[in-house]
Amino acid sequence: MAHTKSAKKRLKQNAKRRLRNRFYMGTLRSAVKKYRLALEAGEIAEAEAMLPQVIRTIDKTQSKGVIKKNNASRHISRLALALNAAKQA
Repeated sequence: MAHTKSAKKRLKQNAKRRLRNRFYMGTLRSAVKKYRLALEAGEIAEAEAMLPQVIRTIDKTQSKGVIKKNNASRHISRLALALNAAKQA
């Protein structure tokens, strides 16, 4: 348990940030999951329409500092590669 005033404040800040980060990560995971399910179902047109929204979600999560820049780039790259592979198949 925190004893000093600054340590107590830090606990509050960490709890607030943890909730905010969980929200953004949950939103990110949900968007990616919906996109991947659309690809697996063979709904390429729908997945193609969803890709800009998913990329926007990834960029927003990265700008908030929840994920790092290279992590966001890797996500976007892999999603685009999956779409291109599905188009060719």
